[in-house]
Amino acid sequence: MDDYKRMAVFAAVVQHGSMSAAARALGMSPSAVSQQVRQLERDGGVTLLHRSTRQIALTDTGERYYQQCAAMAQAASQARAELAAARDEPGGELRLSATVGFARHIAPALGSWLARHPALRLHLDVDDAPIDLIQSRIDLALRFGRLADSGWAARRLGAMRNWLSASPAWIQEHGGGAAWRHPAPLASARWLGLAREGQGQALRAEARHPATGETYSLQVQPHVASNNQLSLQQMCEAGLGLALLGSMDVADAVAEGRLVRLLPDWDFGGLDIWAVTPQRQAQPAKVRQAIAALQAYLAQLPGVVDAPAQAPAEVPGR
Repeated sequence: MDDYKRMAVFAAVVQHGSMSAAARALGMSPSAVSQQVRQLERDGGVTLLHRSTRQIALTDTGERYYQQCAAMAQAASQARAELAAARDEPGGELRLSATVGFARHIAPALGSWLARHPALRLHLDVDDAPIDLIQSRIDLALRFGRLADSGWAARRLGAMRNWLSASPAWIQEHGGGAAWRHPAPLASARWLGLAREGQGQALRAEARHPATGETYSLQVQPHVASNNQLSLQQMCEAGLGLALLGSMDVADAVAEGRLVRLLPDWDFGGLDIWAVTPQRQAQPAKVRQAIAALQAYLAQLPGVVDAPAQAPAEVPGR
């Protein structure tokens, strides 16, 4: 490494025409610059520069050696410029991972940002299954709920609540809205639920009434189970039963009347929304700006709560 530094110093001396000018450009003392060049000459056993009190001149060997040193210095400068560009301006490929349910939000969240940066390419990996970000070369992943401990960095973008949902036809068929004012009748209802590997088929839920503090625990066996949240929502809209669905996913369906939120005064819990990156050190511009664009989108999205007003902070210990 010392040789590379000395080669860069030697190239700077030739480019600036003197030891003192090179020293000013490099932030070194003239004697330190002279020592670096003399060490190069001692190590190589050749003279690179003819020196006088007023000027320097390259020897034949020094001229040939300078060409290689200048090329190395230029390559290093170009490498630094590439790093600065990656830090300050989005470019290259952004490899993004999202769940199936969130995939429909990627275009409205990132579309205008991508259009402003034509040098940036997006690779979107859509999968509900956990993946290794490093092995899959993922720059940024959108995840929900409790995260497993890892060496990755996680930034909280907000949260969504669990809404007890059913179609208008199903509610009408099962006593109308008046029949659903307390969680007690839920135990005998026909349920749709997520099938999570290793957790069996039983659906467990905890409901709490914020005003009274009353709680109600529920454990039922879903009549329909799926590992895909979007499929559950579609079956719920088709009138196949009750489901606890994410508010971010179903806010539009509720607003349009395809679904009805039951027991809105009860809290059925929720899921935090995370931006996860495989490293903790300074992120390139493409990752930082993608997170900022996602945060801005989620902050105005119906069904999302607790979205931070400022750039989200990294969560320690993740």
